[in-house]
Amino acid sequence: MTVDVTRRRRTDRARQVADVLRHQIVAGDFAHGALPGEDDLGAEFAVSRNTVREALSLLRDEGLVDRTPGLGTTTCGEKYPHGLHRLMGLNETLHEHGAVTNEVRAAELIDPPTWVARRLCTTDRVVYIERIRSLNGVPLSLDLTYLPRVVGEPLLDEDLAHRDIFVLLEAITGQPLGTADLTLEAVNADAHSAGLLGTELNAALLMLERLTHLADGTPVDLESIRFRGDRLAMRAQLCRS
Repeated sequence: MTVDVTRRRRTDRARQVADVLRHQIVAGDFAHGALPGEDDLGAEFAVSRNTVREALSLLRDEGLVDRTPGLGTTTCGEKYPHGLHRLMGLNETLHEHGAVTNEVRAAELIDPPTWVARRLCTTDRVVYIERIRSLNGVPLSLDLTYLPRVVGEPLLDEDLAHRDIFVLLEAITGQPLGTADLTLEAVNADAHSAGLLGTELNAALLMLERLTHLADGTPVDLESIRFRGDRLAMRAQLCRS
């Protein structure tokens, strides 16, 4: 099939340019924060100046760049890489980017909803922990965590404000974590979540559901995590076998 690429709309081309630039921003290609000028970008992507401006406007609306007349375009919102190829806590993942702290909003023993009890394979009460997790003072995620009572209750005496639950679980159980089942989807920020995460109503969030098992296969940690889509980028390496 032959497609007449000359007939592609400017909005299509602008989206294509914005996607490439977004990846470069996340990868840190613009180390000094300044993007190339409009003419240079137009030449690189073989598009008009108006198309470049539309692409940069898309990135500005996402909060990734600032555009100042006479000064050009600079990055303003850093996205941090969150790997999906290894089972690690947020502090383990992002420690090289700064200090991860947790605002513990709830930590208590509760009667679990049926769905939670089934996922954790328990008939007992469970420990529920709710945290807002921040990097260098900027909120990144809202974490809702359910743990079996036998491992959850000892956690209530630990420093949940500064330590990853994964590390504490391995210390309490005396065995490493094994595997995790996860689902990742996009959701919009409701008014409550937006207020807690410091983002706008209906802003894009990444919703991660993760059920983590110990090395012996025992389910030990069930989480629903809302990540700010403007501050985190999920990364993984996949193999085709």
